[in-house]
Amino acid sequence: MLNLPPTFWIDPIFHQSNNRLVAFKKLALWYNSVEKFEVKTFNTIARTIQNNYEYILNYFDNRSTNASAESFNAKVKALRSQFRGVRDISFFLFRLQKIYA
Repeated sequence: MLNLPPTFWIDPIFHQSNNRLVAFKKLALWYNSVEKFEVKTFNTIARTIQNNYEYILNYFDNRSTNASAESFNAKVKALRSQFRGVRDISFFLFRLQKIYA
């Protein structure tokens, strides 16, 4: 496992920040340390965070995520793969309702 210095740990930002402004500052410091350290494996995630920081910081408004929606989407995708080739859409929706409702 990759042993990273504490400056690369992103968990504390989410667990220890009380509001959006504090989290923004910590996220900016995290980004700067990753950029300065020049670790190629972190370039993608750092760029993603830079491009989506406003959406990421929305978490700190009420500390909720879309994890339940993502989980449901994964379940629907798994069910669709089981019913590949089924042409009756109403049957598929019926099964979806019975299994996940």
